[in-house]
Amino acid sequence: MQCDYFDAHRCRSCALMGVPYGDQVRAKASRAAEALRGVAAGVEWHPPLTGPESEFRNKAKLVVAGRAGAPTFGILDREGRGVDLRRCGLYEPGLAATFDPLHRLVAELGIVPYDVPGRRGDLKHLIVTHSPDGEHLVRFVVRSPGSVDVLRAALPALRSALPSARVVTANVLAEHKAVLEGDTEVVLTDESLLPIRLGDVTLFLGPRSFFQTNTRVATGLYAQARAWAESLSPTVVHDYYCGVGGFALHLAAPTRRVVGVETSEEAVAAATEGARANGTGSPDVEFVAGDATTVRLEGSADLVVVNPPRRGLGPELAAWLDASDAAHLVYSSCHLGSLGRDLAAMPSWRAVEARAFDMFPQTDHLETAVLLTRR
Repeated sequence: MQCDYFDAHRCRSCALMGVPYGDQVRAKASRAAEALRGVAAGVEWHPPLTGPESEFRNKAKLVVAGRAGAPTFGILDREGRGVDLRRCGLYEPGLAATFDPLHRLVAELGIVPYDVPGRRGDLKHLIVTHSPDGEHLVRFVVRSPGSVDVLRAALPALRSALPSARVVTANVLAEHKAVLEGDTEVVLTDESLLPIRLGDVTLFLGPRSFFQTNTRVATGLYAQARAWAESLSPTVVHDYYCGVGGFALHLAAPTRRVVGVETSEEAVAAATEGARANGTGSPDVEFVAGDATTVRLEGSADLVVVNPPRRGLGPELAAWLDASDAAHLVYSSCHLGSLGRDLAAMPSWRAVEARAFDMFPQTDHLETAVLLTRR
């Protein structure tokens, strides 16, 4: 992949830009195998799952800078000034097509972009998610309730400029912090969930919901977990860190009980809507709000699925899983260091199959899924 922004040193986020994609994938797969060699001896590695090397991102997190009437959408340079990246080649075409209409709207509204060095202005970030059906979730991160009112009044104009905007929200982040969003989310549209159709399963994303950035590779990740489950035929599945139900809803099946745990109540509500919409609702599929590191579901599970954040499971949950009576475990990880540390802390488990998933071409990041059984 070639990128004018990278070549001009305007953005250097993609550390592997210019490296042939095949070489990127082989290096990542080798690094995954090497990182787990000591805790996954004898594991069968499936070929890495890849998608396109460009136009793969389904979500844009854009810093808004510049000035009123002439905003920039992209990142900040070392001096805290805006670098416009609306022509970045990483975004899905349907997502990139939203940038210019939204740029014109923001310019016409005259909302002052936030000036980080000067600590003044109002519009901080624009976050847009694109669904496989071409619909969008659009979030404006602003500093003041006054801008929320401006955006609410401008909703008809936004809908006219971007008819695909199914969900529109305003997030309030008043403090001068190096974070993406604040605690207050105001939904401006009648609908608050964006459907994400992945083959025969539809997920629902709320404004704060996590979903993998690469739709095609995420579909492959869920398909791999489903294939492992089909070979094992579990009757009870427990899914910790279930999010909006990506793994749980793909593993739902007749006569199978699936229970997911997630700390975010918004995500639990979205997962529950997914269960209802996919026809796999209670009592076959249930989602519980709680801290996955401390919640202990009642009853035994034949298969446990974990998909923790970068920090991993932590010693308490790893110890509990090591002592549990579950027969099989699927561990999906975005960080090889915490994955290796957690596997080392669960010596009663043996890794039998693994696969690398290249969610983030042009970078060193990757997702790794491991199937484990009892020793």
